[in-house]
Amino acid sequence: MKLHKPHPMSIARTSSLQIGKLALAGLLLALCSCNATPGDRAGAQGSGGNPSQTVPAVEAAIAQTGTLQQGREYTGTTQPFREVSLRAQTEGQLLSLMADVGDRVQQGQTLAQIDDGLLVQAVNAAQAELASRQSEVAQAETRASELQTQIERARLEFQQAEADANRLEGLTTQGAIPRQQAEQARTTADANAQVLRSTQEQARSQQAAIAAAQARVDAQQATIAQAEQRLSYALVTSPISGFVLQRVTEIGNLVQPGNEILRLGDLSRVKVVIQVSELDLGSLRTGQLVKVRLDALPNRELTGTISRISPAANSASRQVPVEIVLPNPGGQIGSGLLTRVSLTPRQQARIIVPQTAIQQDRGNQGGGASQARSPQPNQSPNATRATTGNRPRSTQGTLFIVAEQDDKSIVEARSVTLGEQLDGNVEILSGLRPGERYVARSGRPLKDGESVRLSILSEQS
Repeated sequence: MKLHKPHPMSIARTSSLQIGKLALAGLLLALCSCNATPGDRAGAQGSGGNPSQTVPAVEAAIAQTGTLQQGREYTGTTQPFREVSLRAQTEGQLLSLMADVGDRVQQGQTLAQIDDGLLVQAVNAAQAELASRQSEVAQAETRASELQTQIERARLEFQQAEADANRLEGLTTQGAIPRQQAEQARTTADANAQVLRSTQEQARSQQAAIAAAQARVDAQQATIAQAEQRLSYALVTSPISGFVLQRVTEIGNLVQPGNEILRLGDLSRVKVVIQVSELDLGSLRTGQLVKVRLDALPNRELTGTISRISPAANSASRQVPVEIVLPNPGGQIGSGLLTRVSLTPRQQARIIVPQTAIQQDRGNQGGGASQARSPQPNQSPNATRATTGNRPRSTQGTLFIVAEQDDKSIVEARSVTLGEQLDGNVEILSGLRPGERYVARSGRPLKDGESVRLSILSEQS
């Protein structure tokens, strides 16, 4: 039988693997020896090197507060806080545009001019008509003044005729003059009274004519104001301060009332509208702060405020529009940018520890921590999420606190009250304070007062 001779390269490769394994074992042994305290090494030697009697290695952590539930991330698009469509209010040819896309504009700034030739003629015609009607008022007032003079003359003549008639009637009674002469005097007085009444009636009619003429003047002044207002429409001004987002028409085009010329946006603040699942709606409120990231500004995390929550959800997707407002003092955030909004549920911050840190409390056999931390078969680890308003009954568990004593690490068993569990973590309702060091993971069950050695993965205080 012919033996197969190994290839030299195969022998070299096997030797290299064996050398590597030995080196790795030596490195791990050295690390274990370095982490062990002198007392630990002495105890190990005194016990004859029995592995069951060696000081156990544990992973320690620092108690910190947090929340179990992680926020969801929604995408949206930035929009101007206000968007205005600048439209023509009169008909004419567009003569000039003073702004282009991206230009910053101020409120009241003139941005476009429309041909105003016909509008100027309309204003001039209206002013000429006003002058004519003002002349009518002046003529009516002159006539009224003349009638007032006639009234005063007629009043004097009537008073004189009335006095003469009364005097002659007295003389007739005394028999000094014939009755016919007294009757003639009375007739003259009555005629003068009639003239006075007629003149007064003409004066009243003239006052009415003056009022009518003045009303026509007022109407014409209103017509002039309207013509001048239409003339002002030839200069198109910006109603807001912001940026030009779009240029809709070009110079030389004929525009009609209502035609869009420019589109403006107020970017002093920007808003983002996201579609939120109805499941997260209960944890949101107006005025709530949220974290926003933009792909255009990858190194910045912005804080937005929920400004509006729509009362109506989409009947098909069951999603609710939520509006978020972001400050934009430098104008760096433009319109149409992709945003990622993180919505963190409203939840009280508590101390969160891994479920591996909890050992079963022997005094709580009816519902211990070991039952709470181990999901049932065919159950997702995320299935232990507790719903708001339906918090599960608190349970007790045992947590080991790490203390230093005589240059040795000692663990102290402490009973803690457990809250919700989610994704391998559990809330500590009582029994542990922030900043305390506890055993997060151990290779075997621990005892109260037992010495331990901290692994290289332990957090440093």
